[in-house]
Amino acid sequence: MWFCSTSCVVGTFWYNDATGYGPIFEEEPLDIVYTKESPDRLISMNCRARANPAPTYRWRRDNWEIKLMELPNEHYSLVGGNLIINNPEEKKHAGTYVCVAKNVYGTVISKEAKVKFGYLEEFPDEERDPVTVKEGQGAVLLCAPPKRWPTEVTFRWIYNEFPVFLHPDKRRFVSQSTGNLYISKVEASDAGNYSCYVFNPQIGKGVYSKFIPLISTEEKKRYKADLVVKFPDTTAMLNYNVTLECFALGNPAPHIVWRKIGATDLPASAQVSMSGALLHLYNVQYEDSAGYECEAINQKWQDWHQAWLYVEAAPEWAVTINNTQKDVGSEHTMSCVANGKPGPYIRWLKDGYSYGKGELKFSSLTFEDSGMYQCIAENYWGIIYASAELRVIACAPTFELNPVKKYLLGANNGRVVIECKPRAAPRPRFTWTKGKEVLFNNSRISIMFDGSLEILNATRNDEGVYTCLAENDRGKANSTGTLTITEATQITVAPEDTQVMVGEEVHLQCQASFDPSLDITFIWSLDFRVIDFYLEWKHYERIMVGGIDSGELKIMNVQLRHEGRYTCTAQTVVDNVTASADLKVKGLPAPPGGVRVEEIRDTSVKLVWNRGADHGSLILGYTIQTRDFYALTEVDWRDASTSPTALDGMSVMADVVDLYPWMEYEFRVYATNEFGDGEASIPSMKIKTWDAVPVVAPTNVGGYGGKDGELIITWTPVQPQYFYGKKFGYVVAFKPHDEVDWWYETISDPETRRYVHRDASFRVKSNDFQFWFKLIDTCSDQSRLSDQVKYWRKYDDTEPGANRIFVPASMNQTRLENMLPDSHYLIEVRAYNGAGVGPPSEHCEMFTKRAPPSVAPQMWRYISYSGKWLYVWWHHISYDWFGNESFPLYYKVMFRKTGYITGPIYMTGWHFIDFPMPQVGDYELEVRGRYEGGDGPIRKIRLQGK
Repeated sequence: MWFCSTSCVVGTFWYNDATGYGPIFEEEPLDIVYTKESPDRLISMNCRARANPAPTYRWRRDNWEIKLMELPNEHYSLVGGNLIINNPEEKKHAGTYVCVAKNVYGTVISKEAKVKFGYLEEFPDEERDPVTVKEGQGAVLLCAPPKRWPTEVTFRWIYNEFPVFLHPDKRRFVSQSTGNLYISKVEASDAGNYSCYVFNPQIGKGVYSKFIPLISTEEKKRYKADLVVKFPDTTAMLNYNVTLECFALGNPAPHIVWRKIGATDLPASAQVSMSGALLHLYNVQYEDSAGYECEAINQKWQDWHQAWLYVEAAPEWAVTINNTQKDVGSEHTMSCVANGKPGPYIRWLKDGYSYGKGELKFSSLTFEDSGMYQCIAENYWGIIYASAELRVIACAPTFELNPVKKYLLGANNGRVVIECKPRAAPRPRFTWTKGKEVLFNNSRISIMFDGSLEILNATRNDEGVYTCLAENDRGKANSTGTLTITEATQITVAPEDTQVMVGEEVHLQCQASFDPSLDITFIWSLDFRVIDFYLEWKHYERIMVGGIDSGELKIMNVQLRHEGRYTCTAQTVVDNVTASADLKVKGLPAPPGGVRVEEIRDTSVKLVWNRGADHGSLILGYTIQTRDFYALTEVDWRDASTSPTALDGMSVMADVVDLYPWMEYEFRVYATNEFGDGEASIPSMKIKTWDAVPVVAPTNVGGYGGKDGELIITWTPVQPQYFYGKKFGYVVAFKPHDEVDWWYETISDPETRRYVHRDASFRVKSNDFQFWFKLIDTCSDQSRLSDQVKYWRKYDDTEPGANRIFVPASMNQTRLENMLPDSHYLIEVRAYNGAGVGPPSEHCEMFTKRAPPSVAPQMWRYISYSGKWLYVWWHHISYDWFGNESFPLYYKVMFRKTGYITGPIYMTGWHFIDFPMPQVGDYELEVRGRYEGGDGPIRKIRLQGK
């Protein structure tokens, strides 16, 4: 675990065992809630640490050491490292405990563990006063729970007798914050006796209150929605769950709606339960931090409440500490970083006692700095510990574990490095000798910082016996090796750049000269990746001559992926040399990339792509293929019609035409060169073309008479690809031959094959009637006379009283007037023609902005002494996140002289500006706020320039 030679000093003691280490916790104590009803009548707090030699254990309570060894104690005992408390008493044993583990290398303390005594008191014996309400009114039954620990309990209500528990529903709600029972509107069946039941799951105990009589009197009136349960500003812990409560009284029973302020939807993890009374947010993240609103709505009124959810996090290590061994006298820095919200506070312990905060820096380590260090990060949400041992050592140099190599080889004219790495502390001084000659640094020979000897441009004269001498204040040692110089390896035949066709075979040559006393190996790589001849035997092969690798590489059945730079490395145990060549492979073009749709129309799209590699042959053209929603298989691609019709090799975009309206498509592109068609691109993202007027009519239209008064009309429906819109249907028209007026019927189901018209006056005979069909699409039917646009507030208006606008059929947009600010609107569109009003579109929901403030900014100005400059400043309009006025975006400042305008200037956060006044005359200054809901009031000032 620790690397150090024998007879070294660690801290203030000598040691000869490199396997020793300080304590590391494997089990730490946990918080405990103890109850007097516990059958065991004891508390066990676990603690176990790994160390060599084995650690001893002590315990502290509220920072005071528990005397386990010195004095006998009737309550405390130690089993291994575990603390046992017999017959616990709250006054003596409640508190904060830590376990202390120690051996010769240092001391560590465990995480804090709290011992608390759980309890749940009984409800008072006093009788509860009855609650009398009128039918239709709301009622609140107060729980008034007794004192308890832990405070986290569950509340339920007993109805008339135990164990008949009340089941909450849309009318009835039990708050898990207060325990109160809320009934939005009382009905006759609610009369009875109610008892609040409190259960503490950690101590397994429950209590219930005296019964509260609920008396209802007959009077059925409607009452406005009134929120009585309102969630407060709440702080949740990251990755945990949180529940917000909202409940209202009223008749009819109000409907609860939840919103996240500033967002169109609730978070993806959100879930609403208890008929809207509870909003659960699971695994909350920082982005869930926002204002939340609950709105209670009934036919009499609406009430709402807003509060803020904050998300914070317990500490989590970003950078921690590790076991470190350092030489005495050296510099050292210990630091740790933790993330969390609020930002964690960092402090340190050394051998169980406070040692500072922030970053620890040692300019010159001493033996007293050895020990067990603990970095502690804590904030409101938690505390984390990181432990590591710092070992300061001093050793005389020794080559026992890492001597100089006995036999050394170096290449002629090459670089030779003879390593000298003894174990020593502090760092030793190094001296090298060749034979009896002491070596000094020169242009060819140098002693490196780590003690190694470097020889440049080595020759035979450098052969000999080399000795490294290492010495420090603890002692000295040396180690010797013999250097032999060999002939350098050289490439004699290098590979050459080659061009080849796909499927052909190619040979790359590589030969080298080398010292005959050595063995040589040839290594081939493609683009710096070593070729594995065992796994890639189908394409790569070494050429052997007489059972010896000749260095030649054979590439069989060459593919496009084999193109690149091939490097031959001729290697011996002494040196290596390389040579490279490029292999170009000609073949089919590579697939284009980045295929995407940039413009969408009803029967065409604009498609864009990036050119792929041509693989040595000029690209002649591109082909676009499509696959629609009704493709039978994943490979059912069809060549598309394009504009221009022919796409040359330089094309990177084209219009794909002759598409079906309102159809889902995806596209791909492939290139063609002289060798043929290349691989197709990855398909584009799926898109849907715009809708359009349907043009394909039903076929096989016919009709006949059924029973008296029945006319049956049949036809073959239009195929789905010709619907051209979302809501496709038919208008069936029919009339007797001898009459002028037609009957019209709208059929909204596009798959319908028949229509039966019943009229007692009909006496249908063969050929009595004429028929014709008209296709309708509520989105785009151009033959309609007009469109009816209807809009109303979702919770405040009734649909029959909605605003209506009729828009000519030639238009597909309009402006909605007289909408109220800060409101939730529903919008629908219906087509209208001679056959009547068509079915409604899907409802579009939107929220209007809050109104701008009713007051203008307060403004001050100052004209400079020279009269040439105007200085202006103003106060921001205060903003209430939960008020009825919209958020300020910026301020618009207009400064003008008669016939001349400077500005406007738009300011956001800053509220001070200056203007030049170069001319004499009248000036006018305006400041107004721009808000989400529009422009606010103007503040004007007139002034005179000098």
